[in-house]
Amino acid sequence: MQESRSPSELLLVRRGLDRAAHLRTDEAWLIERVSDARSRAMWISRGAVAVDENHELVTTALTSIADIAPEALTFLGVDEHDHAYFVIHLPEPSHPALEEGLAWKSLREVGHRLPDREGSMAVTAVALDNWRGRTRACPGCGGELAAASAGWSMRCSHESTDHFPRTDPAVIVLVRDEDDRALLGRHVNWEPGWVSTIAGFVEAGESAEAAVRREVLEETGVRVGDRPDHVAYLGSQPWPFPASLMLGYHAWVGTRDESASRITVDQTEIAEAHWFSRADLLAACEAATIRLPPRLSISRFLIEQWYGEDLPGDWLRG
Repeated sequence: MQESRSPSELLLVRRGLDRAAHLRTDEAWLIERVSDARSRAMWISRGAVAVDENHELVTTALTSIADIAPEALTFLGVDEHDHAYFVIHLPEPSHPALEEGLAWKSLREVGHRLPDREGSMAVTAVALDNWRGRTRACPGCGGELAAASAGWSMRCSHESTDHFPRTDPAVIVLVRDEDDRALLGRHVNWEPGWVSTIAGFVEAGESAEAAVRREVLEETGVRVGDRPDHVAYLGSQPWPFPASLMLGYHAWVGTRDESASRITVDQTEIAEAHWFSRADLLAACEAATIRLPPRLSISRFLIEQWYGEDLPGDWLRG
């Protein structure tokens, strides 16, 4: 069995740029960097990233930002050499400045193959692009919005109020019973054999731990124990599909009472769920009767933390 891994190893939590948030309102500095030949930008359109797949390692198409309209840019940060990086938001996946032969790929498809810095940049870029695409009018008055703070806020022209990128907290949990079996389920929209951990959004006025207990009970009928140590936080992961922050947990039933671990799926979110011992799960993965989430996801991390080492096979949604 391998040693316990750190959540910092998750593919969407990798070390990236210095975000340099204090520079987002420094207009003189931004104007200088936009015209600086050393500044670079990645390209985003409809949640997809322009990438070069012609080498062993996939890389994003980092280009200069000459002749790019400022309103199409968002400042991402600076590297160790003080070079500035931006994202270019495109309504359509094409532009004369892009080289031939590039591909437009989602993070689900290529996130695990990007270098650390570019992977981190792409997560932020996709999240910001999704937010811009969904934020078309002031939620207070319906007025027109314009990008401000180097793309990190949208300002209402009527009320002069700023609106910021939304992040929705969600819990994702691997439930364990008294025999240390793991509870895995299949979402109603997934292919047969695809399984994962239980997840759901934190509701207004609710703690993350309460959300763990509620979501597991609602979706599977299983009751997580009441003691504080029956819910253990392991780490978090941004999940920009479109705007979530996944809070990862292990949780325990905490009793041998059969009614607490009895599975009754809701058939609305979860089509089926089962308890797996480590031997059961390995055998099912090797036989390909089930497939686990891709290694891009914190759910895979939660499962393999329980199992103790890597497991074979996964599924990938394009």
